[in-house]
Amino acid sequence: MERLIKKGKIIPKRADEIKNSKLGIGFEKLDRDVFDPEKAYDKLSEIGVKWVRIQSGWQRTEKEKGIYDFEWLDKIVDNLIERGLRPWMCLCYGNELYDDLAKTVFGAVGCPPIYTQEQKDAWKNYVKTVVKRYKGKIDHYEIWNEPDGVHCWKKGVNAKEYGEFAIDTAKAIKETDSDAKIIGGAVYGLNLNFINKAFSTGMGDYIDYLSYHSYTHDETPVFNWVNSLNAIIARYNPKIKVIQGESGAQSKSNGNGALKKGAWTDEKQAKQLTRHIVADLMSGVYFTSYFSCMDMIEALKGEKGKVATYLDYGYFGVLGAEFDENGRSVGTYYRKPSFYALQNIASVFSEEFEPCCIPMEYWPDYYTELSPGIFDYDLKPNNIIFGGFSKENSEAFVYWYPSNIMTTSYEGTITMKLSSKYEKVQLVDLMEGTIYDIPESILTIDEEGVCFFKNLPIKDTPMLITFGEFVK
Repeated sequence: MERLIKKGKIIPKRADEIKNSKLGIGFEKLDRDVFDPEKAYDKLSEIGVKWVRIQSGWQRTEKEKGIYDFEWLDKIVDNLIERGLRPWMCLCYGNELYDDLAKTVFGAVGCPPIYTQEQKDAWKNYVKTVVKRYKGKIDHYEIWNEPDGVHCWKKGVNAKEYGEFAIDTAKAIKETDSDAKIIGGAVYGLNLNFINKAFSTGMGDYIDYLSYHSYTHDETPVFNWVNSLNAIIARYNPKIKVIQGESGAQSKSNGNGALKKGAWTDEKQAKQLTRHIVADLMSGVYFTSYFSCMDMIEALKGEKGKVATYLDYGYFGVLGAEFDENGRSVGTYYRKPSFYALQNIASVFSEEFEPCCIPMEYWPDYYTELSPGIFDYDLKPNNIIFGGFSKENSEAFVYWYPSNIMTTSYEGTITMKLSSKYEKVQLVDLMEGTIYDIPESILTIDEEGVCFFKNLPIKDTPMLITFGEFVK
């Protein structure tokens, strides 16, 4: 990197400075009141994402049968919208007023209202009330969370049950707001049997999007996962689009939840975020959402009244916190390196863009020459992840080496040719946010505008070669 010429830094954009984005973040678990949103709103808006996933919290909202208290949820929705953010709502979980199991579960997590007619009617009334109240403010509703896991479908995972539940819930939403968009699935893994069985109920005729969750230290499977989901969707309703609804990593090694026990650090979390989100954007999902805004308790297996059962801290947040004796996130919420990495990506990939192919050429014979900066050979392009993006009057070629971020920190070089019709060429380090001019010792451009990059730096996090004004 030392041979590059530092030009400047990516300028962050607040959410209210952006009209459109394919980037989002989780603001979940406020139905269980696990952190103070008032201390997070402004920092959240600084990131520059648009989509914010919230949970409706049936049990917190309906504490007496037929009587709804939306004051807590109104404040969240209004504060997000006021800052230029776009909330989308996951409709969940159960309610102890109608379910004995929910009386024993912290937050009634994983207690679907499907086993008695009273439960079904109460859920339908609740959904209609929610959608009516937020009509004009929220237009994307997700049905439940991770129904393919026993932690969120406690009486035993059943795809047929979920598919029928999704259909009934979608009907209630559409009866109230015909313009609302319906998100089904919210599956926590690529469970093809579950997804197929859910679709076989006819669910595909009632949803606009299928969401899935992806927790992995390795982003390379993302492309196959999205392709597989699109292949299943094509069998039932090709109009449905894929949403990546949750993906994240911890920043400490003693966390709970997904990817626990990993030797996570702040830096590794930021690397995972950067690599995974860029892979999501390359895959062409409708939008991608990082989990999560806050460090907080996981609270998926908690027992009501037994605080010790849900003091299971997760460190997925781009904002860090301390915790009180009840597990609530307290203190001053501070920005982690992952906060700034997400901020960089949100700024660069704001507004409209599309994945595209940028012509790339390399020569196997060249890789018999040593790269002087590393006393070794260049990486071959077939060992890296790469792709392209296009905006109005600009393009970008993204590339990185997918080394194991848990064991390796990598910097090397690569040699290749790229062809673009746009003249201005720069290099952007997405995680660090630095913009570079490329010296003639690395870049030469021929009369046809083909760019020859010799011994160009490559890292284990995404770098962008930009053509035109892709990054301003």
